[in-house]
Amino acid sequence: MFFILSKILSWLLTPVSWIMLCMLLPHFIKKKGWKKRLRLVGLSLLIFFTNPAISNLAMKLWEVRPVLISSLPEPVAVGVVLTGVTNPMQEPKDRVHFDKGADRIIHAIQLYHEGKIDNILITGGSGSLLYQEVSESEGLKQTALVAGVSPDHLFVEGDSRNTRENALYSAELIRKYWPEKPFLLITSAFHMRRSLACFNKVGLQPMAFSTDLYSGPWEWSPLDLIIPSSNSLRIWELLIREWVGIISYKVAGYI
Repeated sequence: MFFILSKILSWLLTPVSWIMLCMLLPHFIKKKGWKKRLRLVGLSLLIFFTNPAISNLAMKLWEVRPVLISSLPEPVAVGVVLTGVTNPMQEPKDRVHFDKGADRIIHAIQLYHEGKIDNILITGGSGSLLYQEVSESEGLKQTALVAGVSPDHLFVEGDSRNTRENALYSAELIRKYWPEKPFLLITSAFHMRRSLACFNKVGLQPMAFSTDLYSGPWEWSPLDLIIPSSNSLRIWELLIREWVGIISYKVAGYI
């Protein structure tokens, strides 16, 4: 039941679902006035949520901006990499299948080889309700090993299922191996605010190292105000889910 409800809620949090409802409901409503209003609302939502200039501005204002690698203090004890960037159920299973977000581990590997971080801690198990036995962190671990990260400098926490647990379980390892030492939190820029809040809640003060930006440069052409983009819908979906996640975490006392 929980799985079904979560899928319904996930669908309802997307602009596409709002647009579809506005277009479908008029077929079940008898009053002509409401039919017209709903269609107008649906069209307005479609124009707004597919506008690349608006979605880019919203995402840019929300994302935690990345810092220059050269500005990082040396050395940082560990870089904590959050998972959520692979598809472990994809075939064939003899390799790691990345979704957008591979920057999280790739940039961590770069920082390691440039001597900016001494260790990498990968945190995250399975975020799937159906396939709990599949751990994303193992896939990222294999990627780091292939890229030349020493096994002695690579740590894995594979039990956490969400950002709250990422912070809780990572805190145990950080306090055990690197107490009172600075560390980086490495995750997507749009997810950084919630991640920082979760780590702060468990008593840690990481430095943010944002990766995987969805926003582009401020510059845009007049065509961006006219030509719709399906990618804008994806950006708004990420933002809305992140905002709802922050609200729910706040209510639950996680941040």
